Amino acid sequence: MQKLIRSAIVPVAGLGTRLLPATKSQPKEMLPVARKPIVQYVAEELVANGIEQILFITGRGKSSIENHFDHDPELARLLQSANKHELMEQLNAVELNAKFFYTRQRLQRGLGDAVLCGENFAGEEPFVVALGDSIIGLHANSQAVSRMAELFHAKRASCVLAVEEVPPEETVHYGIVEPADVDGDVVRVANLVEKPAPGSAPSNLAIAGRYVFSPLIFDMIRRVRPDARGEIQLTDAIQFMCEEGRRVLALKLPPDEKRYDIGNFASYFGTFVEFALADPEYGPGLRAALERLLARAPVRS
Repeated sequence: MQKLIRSAIVPVAGLGTRLLPATKSQPKEMLPVARKPIVQYVAEELVANGIEQILFITGRGKSSIENHFDHDPELARLLQSANKHELMEQLNAVELNAKFFYTRQRLQRGLGDAVLCGENFAGEEPFVVALGDSIIGLHANSQAVSRMAELFHAKRASCVLAVEEVPPEETVHYGIVEPADVDGDVVRVANLVEKPAPGSAPSNLAIAGRYVFSPLIFDMIRRVRPDARGEIQLTDAIQFMCEEGRRVLALKLPPDEKRYDIGNFASYFGTFVEFALADPEYGPGLRAALERLLARAPVRS
């Protein structure tokens, strides 16, 4: 596979308040989904798409993310001396073929500010932004980032967004694109609306947690004024690109590469169960156990 883009920024500084108390002492990105923490799926997806170096934008209380991707020689020696070869293989799988870097977003000032923290890391090259609490595809089996990178270069875009179709009543929860024109799975973006009011969304295409940017985005972010909560919104920076006539494109995710957005307990529970049911070793037993539980559950009107 041709490696068109080699760097990715992964913002993981959010407090995860919608997942309290589970996130009181651990990052939401480290919550397990089946056998792995959320952020490991994100990193595996990026490496599978040719990314060679990943910058995590962390915050206070996020050191467990660094520890997770770090080599642990003591644990490795313990497993090896106990002849636990299967566990050794799983441990080795965490040590992905990529370089990991970390920097802090010192104040919680929104996603745009978090991306701006990676300006020196990105340099003058295009880069990927992948939200650390969103998994693309079951078990992160997705080539969406590669397709986005190819589209970015082929169309000489300033920005490519991954988007997914959501029910109209759910558009209030997402950044929504207003299409200028549509050609199959590729959308030319005219405008963006962050969490539109009910009934006012320009489409049902929601930004799906993956972006490809040119370095121009950093200048756009610096122009954004903080919102009522004091946050710098990344969608506002992308909107400046649209207003300046820059080429902003969106690529629709296919149904088999849907986004799993781990932002609240409903989505977290659903994602955990779906991933666990797909586990080749434990999935069949879990399915049988769930069927027994559901059979005993009282019917509620």
